[in-house]
Amino acid sequence: MSGRSDLVIQVEDLRKRYRLGVMGSDLLADEAVALWGRMRGRADAGKKRRAPEGEQRVGDYFWSLQGVSFEVKRGEMLGIIGRNGAGKSTLLKLLSRISLPTEGVIRMRGKVSSLLEVGTGFHPELTGRENIYLNGAILGMRKAEINRKLDQIIAFSGIEHHLDSPIKRYSSGMKVRLGFSVAAHLDPEILIVDEVLAVGDAEFQRKCIGSMREVASSGRTILFVSHNLVSLQSLCTRAIWLEKGRLRAEGPTDELVRDYLLVSTHQHSAQEWAEGEGPGTEDLRLVSVRAISDDPSGAFTTDSAVRIEIELDNLGIADADLDIRLQVRTGNDAIAFSNDLSASQPARFWNLGRSKVACTIPAQLLNSNTYRYHLVFFRQGRVLFKAEDVLSFDVHEGARSGSTFRKMPGAVRPTLIWNR
Repeated sequence: MSGRSDLVIQVEDLRKRYRLGVMGSDLLADEAVALWGRMRGRADAGKKRRAPEGEQRVGDYFWSLQGVSFEVKRGEMLGIIGRNGAGKSTLLKLLSRISLPTEGVIRMRGKVSSLLEVGTGFHPELTGRENIYLNGAILGMRKAEINRKLDQIIAFSGIEHHLDSPIKRYSSGMKVRLGFSVAAHLDPEILIVDEVLAVGDAEFQRKCIGSMREVASSGRTILFVSHNLVSLQSLCTRAIWLEKGRLRAEGPTDELVRDYLLVSTHQHSAQEWAEGEGPGTEDLRLVSVRAISDDPSGAFTTDSAVRIEIELDNLGIADADLDIRLQVRTGNDAIAFSNDLSASQPARFWNLGRSKVACTIPAQLLNSNTYRYHLVFFRQGRVLFKAEDVLSFDVHEGARSGSTFRKMPGAVRPTLIWNR
């Protein structure tokens, strides 16, 4: 690596190109579904589409990465941020040697262990124990080395009771537990971790974060991708920011996350969509979302209640099995709180056509901060669709009293009842 012994990863002008496919149908059943959709005035899912030319699409090819260059030093924890489709997962697959670059150079020094997708590298017919040895062998470990680490891997994963069952019977969370345990304990010089940790429960995520800190403190290197920017900031001292396949910026994590959120968070207290263009499915689609303050001036303050109004086009749900969740996040992407429609109202029949739903966030709950509002629609216990960042606006400080006038810390600041 050009004589620089502290470098373990060197990426130069990295590019990755994919050939675009087209949607089509050869089955009579699929053609029947498409015909039924056209008769009901819906888009033909089987119709061939050609994506428009853009920054990443040229002819029949899509450039997932375009001229990305960066370096990583030994013992560094590098965070990778960017919106969906920015090229993060593509970059990790190239670094993990799962796929080859179209152009550019990747130089890596040391043994690489990666955890990119749930179940990657596992054989479904083999047991958990057998897959530990299989993964170790893939990483170049000898059986004696794996034997020395086996008890630690099993204990960390917490799935000892299922260790001799086939992997195909494991849940997603169990696969993540075992996969991370293997990746972290087989002494890789470079550990690459994608968003998969979001599948595990909170306790296991804490164990993983602690384990990654131990890995980094021992002089090994970690590359970490996560949409949870709070976790990324707590772990990584440096980050790179990918946007549309290009490296937009790199630097200290806190500064990069701040700039990323400033660009990503657009201030809007109302949003409307043209007919058929709002987020949703062919059965349910958003028409508008707006936030209304009860302050006479219309400003959003810590003293004002906020009414969230949601307007929907219901095209195909004629039962009571639909739930809506409002999730409120702070400007640095930490969850302030979530609340479901079903938490305060019993299930009610939904009529076809245009409908409105509203909820009120009480005064003295939101702190002075930037808040981002997400909606999640559930049906039959499963996510129907998500509408992220439908609203985003600042809440300003209202009237203050007491011993201090500094900003109150915390995502929320509810008024509590005190007695003495």
